[in-house]
This record gives sequence, C-alpha cells and structure tokens, in this order.
Amino acid sequence: VDIVDGRGVLTGKPNEVKDESSGKVYTAKDIILAPGSIPFVPPGVTVDEKTVYTSDGALELQSVPEWVAIIGSGYIGLEFSDVYTALGSEVTFIEALPNIMPTFDREIAKQAERLLIRERPIDYRTGVFASEVTPGIPGEKPVTIKMIDAETKEHVETLEVDAAMVATGRVPNTANMGLEDAGIETMRGFVAVDEKMRVLTKHEDGEVVPNVYCIGDANGKMMLAHAASAQGISAVENICDRDHEVNHDAIPAACFTHPEIAMVGPTEEQAVELAEKEGWTLGKSTGSFRANSKALAELEGNGMAKVLYNKDTGKVVAVHIIGIHAADLIQECANAVAAGTTVQELSMMVHTHPTLCEVLDEAFKGAVGMSAH
Repeated sequence: VDIVDGRGVLTGKPNEVKDESSGKVYTAKDIILAPGSIPFVPPGVTVDEKTVYTSDGALELQSVPEWVAIIGSGYIGLEFSDVYTALGSEVTFIEALPNIMPTFDREIAKQAERLLIRERPIDYRTGVFASEVTPGIPGEKPVTIKMIDAETKEHVETLEVDAAMVATGRVPNTANMGLEDAGIETMRGFVAVDEKMRVLTKHEDGEVVPNVYCIGDANGKMMLAHAASAQGISAVENICDRDHEVNHDAIPAACFTHPEIAMVGPTEEQAVELAEKEGWTLGKSTGSFRANSKALAELEGNGMAKVLYNKDTGKVVAVHIIGIHAADLIQECANAVAAGTTVQELSMMVHTHPTLCEVLDEAFKGAVGMSAH
C-alpha cells in the first residue's frame, strides 16, 4: 500500500487524482472519495477556538469555563454538556427548534431531559437562534451571544458567558475537490451515491460516474464513523465485483452521556408515519432498568428500553434505549433488525442472568404477552 501525504482532487479526467500541493497526478482503476466533514458554523458566529469554539477546539481547551453556552442540543452538544457539568461548569443550551434534543425519540428525550438536564446545572432556551456570537477574553471579557426568535427574528435576549461551543452539526468537506470538473453536482456539499456507494452526477436522476465511489459523511447517508467504515467495506466489495449494499436502517447510533442513549431504526414518531404510509400496524413494548438486578446493583436503575415492531410480521423496526451501557446493549437490537428477527423469536432467546441485557429480554417478552415484571 502506497500512502501519499497530501490532499487529493479530481482532475476531471477518468481514473485521475492530483495532489493539490505538489501537482503530481496519480492514476487508479477506482477512486474512493472519503473527505469526511467539518463543523458547521452558522452565519453571525465568530469562532476563535478559544472562547467560541467548535467540537474540534473543545478538545484542546486550556481551562474549564465556569459557564458555557452550547449552541445546538444534538448528540455533540449533549455529550459535551455531560463532560462540562462533570468538571463543574454550568451549561446553557441554545436550540433553534421548539424542543430540546429535537432529533431524539420524544419519549427518550423526555427521560434524557430528566436524567441529563434537570438534575444538573443546565438550563436551555428553545425556539431561538444565536444570531450573533462575539468571542471574549478569558478572565477579562465575556462571550456575548445575541438571540433572536426563530420565527419572528426579533431580538429576545443577550447572554454573557465565559465560553460558547458551536454544536450545530457538521457539513461535508467536499469544497475544492474538483467535483465540478468531474461533472459531479453536490447538494449543500453532499455527494450523491447509489446503494453500491457509486457516485452519481446529481441527486435527482443522476448517472453513475464510472469507477468513482464516495463513503462517509461526504455522502450524507449516515454521518457516523462506523457507518463510514461499513460503506468503505461495501465500496471495496463492489469494486471487487461482489455485490453489496449497506442496510442503513440496521446501523445503530449512540450518545455517550451518563447514562448513555442508543438507538437503531426510526423514532416512534417516524415509525407511526411509516406504518400508516405502508399499511401495517405498529407495536410497542418496553423494559425498565428499575426491574433489572444488575442495574440496581450498579446504582443505575434509571432508564428504559423501547422496542418498536411490526405487529403483522413480528419484525423489529426500531429500538431506543436510555440507561447504563445502552451503547453496548443496542448491538443485539441492530443485529435483530439486520437479520429480520421477529419479537416471537427474540422472546424465546435466553439472556444471561444477572445482566443488563435482561432489560431487552423483558421488552421482547412483553411484545408477545410474556412479560414477567
């Protein structure tokens, strides 16, 4: 394997990649684009990576700020709030959408609000934009955050805090890669691909660009490291003429807070819409960490597991967990979704006692009327 230290760009000619700095052109039968993503910084926000910073700068702070405003309450913002409060900081979330943690399943989000926010020095503002964020000077001058109503755009409040973290998501790192020269149109920077990870000329009715693949955050299918890895393996399989498609519905995700949050498949709200659209009946069953002996022994009885399934076929559609080691427990559920395993089959599978996975056993058995707790 030859490793070239540089930044590759497409030349516009088939099978060619150019090193941006040296200008040297390399040829290859197949090309995989994997540029990843960078933090998104909204207009009006000035980042100095010292007092106003993205998730990149947040990992290199020289001191712990007393009061941190986190702009955005998704995975990244929630995880960092967990870290900051553990280190003694006070946190204020600034969320543009009406609900805190808007991308999470609503039932799980309510539990997360109780366990991760209310019991800690955290408050939040929802339905507001951070329209202007001005960096400060540590110990001398605060960070100033002007907020406007998300609908009316009228000024509602100005905050002065010690630091502000911008956690408003990530955008594909595809600028200046020569995509236009290769006839590839992007949408908000995302590269269109088919199910085999082959690059398409555009998102709507695009044609396959021969021998060019794109994996990871740049294609926007699922912005998770393990999803990117799976897509890379899939791309290589297809390059080797072994047909493969990644089942993104079966890829789990996790939020590494205390306790953790994990999920696979759609939220309950999305599943309700999906069932109505496709004409099947949605079933729901839950398991509680309060009824789990190991969770209680660990003094971690808070949390739940929720299984959503197709009542007509018994197949698992989604699982959402909040509780100790949720990120580990979700894998069994992701495997069930991938294999098309039914709740009837899962309810008869024996789980080790005493273990945390019995929370799932309770939910699976509850789906078929066999709940013991």
